[in-house]
Amino acid sequence: MRVDGRNYRTVWIDPEDEAIVQIIDQRSLPFNFAVEDLRSVEEVAVSIFEMHVRGAGCIGATAGYGMYLAALEARGGSGDFSQAVQVSAARLKETRPTAVNLAWAVDRQLKAIFSAHGPDAKVAIARRTAEDIANEDAAWCARIGDHGRPIIEALWKEKNGATVNVLTHCNAGWLAFVDHGSATAPIYAAHDHGVPVHVWVDETRPRGQGARLTAWELGRHGVPHTVITDTMSGYLMQQGRVDMVITGTDRTTWTGDVANKIGTYLVALAAKDNGVPFYVALPSSTFDWEIRDGVKEIPIEERSEEEVHYVAGARAGEVITTRVTNPGSAAGNFAFDITPARLITGLISERGVCEANGEAIMALFPDHRVGSK
Repeated sequence: MRVDGRNYRTVWIDPEDEAIVQIIDQRSLPFNFAVEDLRSVEEVAVSIFEMHVRGAGCIGATAGYGMYLAALEARGGSGDFSQAVQVSAARLKETRPTAVNLAWAVDRQLKAIFSAHGPDAKVAIARRTAEDIANEDAAWCARIGDHGRPIIEALWKEKNGATVNVLTHCNAGWLAFVDHGSATAPIYAAHDHGVPVHVWVDETRPRGQGARLTAWELGRHGVPHTVITDTMSGYLMQQGRVDMVITGTDRTTWTGDVANKIGTYLVALAAKDNGVPFYVALPSSTFDWEIRDGVKEIPIEERSEEEVHYVAGARAGEVITTRVTNPGSAAGNFAFDITPARLITGLISERGVCEANGEAIMALFPDHRVGSK
């Protein structure tokens, strides 16, 4: 993606200092565009937990770079290299329990690091693996756009050239991955090929990833969009003003159940009731090949109630935080919910589009072992 005429990914190694990982600090958006330097595994862990970075692919790629920093720290330390790397891996894994890309990236790095001999070789392979994870994520998201674009084009033709209205929830865009995004990739691809697209952007309480991040992205790319409250989506579907829904996912079972930002399940129910196609876009790194029942088995992160009590905004160019709930009231903050496969029209991955069931998923990914549970 381009910001002020310059190409950016969401995470990369500082070209002037290979011991620094740089990220786009998403907490500052849309009011300020800021790049943050991460110099240690602990700083990477904090950036993931406190959501300086967020989104399945971006979390995974950042963790991959975090393991590169772990190898650097282990090489420069006085203790056992392997033990130090294992401790760093455990620290990174504990930051966000629902997003499967996190553990996937850390485990991939551990396998790569321990396949090399000697500290220098381990550092070199850790860097190469981190870059591979990031490059694959960007490439896979671009392919998701290629596979999802025909779905939007078909709706456009059915509407005799009228604008296609797509509803999305949370941010599964460029900022949630390394580039392109998952749910937004088909939208960007259709827009870039001349298909008139308008996006209904769910604001996505409590952190407002839709209103703050997706809207910012779409605006930068020139895609027409309208921010709505999360509770408006059902009404818009009843009125025939939504042609399709595309969301992302933080973990999807091999049977097609989807964990995504809280509120996705309600959007899926409204879509089912109103006959609106509901698609989920994801790279294969977001599949959990072990879990069968998403409702029973996917761990749901519960975050601080402060995120519900307080919201950030801008006044006179300054970012401020204010309380919006009754003082003294408790708040629940479950970060994700589960959308059962039966509510999903199809999954859009880098390998193509398939139905949300085990047979169809395994036909598209025959190289993956079916979960044992």
